[in-house]
Amino acid sequence: MSNHAPTVTIPWECVKGMLCYRGISKVQTHCNLSIEKLTHIYKSSSPRAKIGKKANSGLLALNNVNIKLEPGLYALLGPNGAGKSTLVNILVGNISPTKGKVLWCGRSIQTLGRNYREILGYVPQQQNLYNAFTGRQLLYYIAALKNINKKVEIEIEKATEVTNMKTELNKKIGNYSGGMKRRLLIAASLLGNPKLIILDEPTAGLDPKERVRLREIMASIAEEKIIVFATHVVSDVESVAKKIIILRQGEIVCQGSKVELIDRYPSAASVEDVYMNIFGED
Repeated sequence: MSNHAPTVTIPWECVKGMLCYRGISKVQTHCNLSIEKLTHIYKSSSPRAKIGKKANSGLLALNNVNIKLEPGLYALLGPNGAGKSTLVNILVGNISPTKGKVLWCGRSIQTLGRNYREILGYVPQQQNLYNAFTGRQLLYYIAALKNINKKVEIEIEKATEVTNMKTELNKKIGNYSGGMKRRLLIAASLLGNPKLIILDEPTAGLDPKERVRLREIMASIAEEKIIVFATHVVSDVESVAKKIIILRQGEIVCQGSKVELIDRYPSAASVEDVYMNIFGED
């Protein structure tokens, strides 16, 4: 049986958002990501305007957020409604902020366009996958969209080995469990060696062993990449994050290394304790 995907037209909405394009011809290999004075307000008509702080014109989802990111793993930590997904959607270009800017190598991501997408890998929270494809067929399709023309099978083999999906690729995606779909999305995000990887609740649906494996994978590749790991589960990031950024109602409550956060709260012995100090039983 051939491993190659057939020529099939796949609906764009099924793959939009999880693409990262290969190549860095117009963008430097090693750059920092700078988030400056970022504010976002959802209009009153938006479904998201039902949760969070109210502003005159809707929901204040983010308020004056400032973060500097260099290679390493960064945790965006907070409960539902804290602003994590809004920040992620701005970072991947799905929405434009009301105020402020995001800079890659000192240039606005809104002006970089495709050159920014060339260095971006994204694992969305929602699993909008094409169930009629096998896992292998979807990865071939994503590889083609990323303009990966050489050694495609090697790229897929490496990405699926680290995500423990090699033996599942010939099955239909419609028959995958939620955890398998999540791992397939993570494998897709790794194709093309992106310099910036953004993960929105990537451990949802994974069993405890897979959660540990994902942490180890991300930690192992973070030395030369910027990885943004958005989650509400402290244990997902406590041991591997270079910096932990805690959001509450769209604002940064505190940010720093594990040791720095614990030092700020005398009664805390762990990041979990810090989290409970901030949010209590929320």
